[in-house]
Amino acid sequence: MAAKTKTSEERWSQDVTENSDALDLEKGVFTLKDPKEIAASLKRSAEASKRRKTDPYRSAMSMLVFYMNRARKNLSEEDRARLEKAKDELRKAFGKPAAR
Repeated sequence: MAAKTKTSEERWSQDVTENSDALDLEKGVFTLKDPKEIAASLKRSAEASKRRKTDPYRSAMSMLVFYMNRARKNLSEEDRARLEKAKDELRKAFGKPAAR
């Protein structure tokens, strides 16, 4: 079996983001500066999706965590903090308890 190249890994990640049954994301959602806007966009996408396999909250949170994990090395501390705040805002938007 051939070893995966970085390019094939990047394509796999891009393919999941673009073709996942979870959500059709709004363009640039993870680059928005306001964590509330990120959460609102993810919520809209999750609630509008007819292809997701789980409830809207789980789908939205999964896509946010997936993005954070895949971008791990390339995220600045500021970006990571902004996306962590977006997770908190997403919990609020769906009426879920805060993380412990």
